[in-house]
Amino acid sequence: MTTPPLAGPGGAGGSISSSQAHSRLAAVRARLDLPLVRRAAGLLDGRHRSLFSGHGQDFDEMALYSPGDDVGDIDWKASASTGHPVIRRFQRESNLAMVLAVDTGRNMAALAPDGGTKADIARFVADVVGYLARGRGDQLALVAGDSERVVQIPARGGTAHMEMLLRRIDAMFALDAPTSNITHVLDRVLTWFTRRSLVVVITDEVRPPLESEQTIKRLRTRHELMVIQVADALPTSFGDDAVEDVDSPLGIPEFLRARSDLAAEARDAVARRRSDVSAMLRRYGVQSVTVTSEADAVDRLMDLLRRSRRAGR
Repeated sequence: MTTPPLAGPGGAGGSISSSQAHSRLAAVRARLDLPLVRRAAGLLDGRHRSLFSGHGQDFDEMALYSPGDDVGDIDWKASASTGHPVIRRFQRESNLAMVLAVDTGRNMAALAPDGGTKADIARFVADVVGYLARGRGDQLALVAGDSERVVQIPARGGTAHMEMLLRRIDAMFALDAPTSNITHVLDRVLTWFTRRSLVVVITDEVRPPLESEQTIKRLRTRHELMVIQVADALPTSFGDDAVEDVDSPLGIPEFLRARSDLAAEARDAVARRRSDVSAMLRRYGVQSVTVTSEADAVDRLMDLLRRSRRAGR
């Protein structure tokens, strides 16, 4: 297949690049500024103990003050007794155990509105989640798959685990992958995880489908759930370029691509599907966000975390 773009379900797309040899976590760190990382980590604070110390409710230990420690943690009475500044350390409240549930169907080979592949955006979102989990000392599990495959990796922490998990996701994205079936992935999460977790779903813009409603309902009673949907480019967005569909060999003739009424109809159809899926998720209190590019991925993720935190109060 040559340069013409490929249309996905309601969109368009291209080929997927191979895995990179460099550290994925280091690449994310280079793109994110420290204040943003701290805000995101704060929004993830939740209900189990992290490996880090901080301002929680459970006392951990007394320790000598070191440059960089918060002066507000100094225990002045203990400091007067010892003759040295002493601080009180507490266990920090952290987030729930985290599970990445990733759609790796060939629909993710389609183009996003920014002209890049949806898989590239999905990769970046997964990288950011992995980076935040690693930085907080949290554990991260993976369930990724499509209509024919499901890969599951148990929750662990540490850099080596995060890198391995992210590369496993990367290797599953391909134009010749089986068709998408995010319900298959969510059913596996439902049967595999008994401990209450934060499940971060990365999928197509019109998924999870309405047929997933009972699975969503059951998942929501057991876990915290948020959905990140990667947008499709419209098949009419490429002017004179030939368009093909990643799921079926349906081409759109040039004279039809040029018609403004066809473009408007395509936009309306996508909007209706988005609305139906959003309404289904809202019924069960599931927060979701649609990402259109790597450039807006972090802002959209931050917005999702803020809304999820407010909803959980």
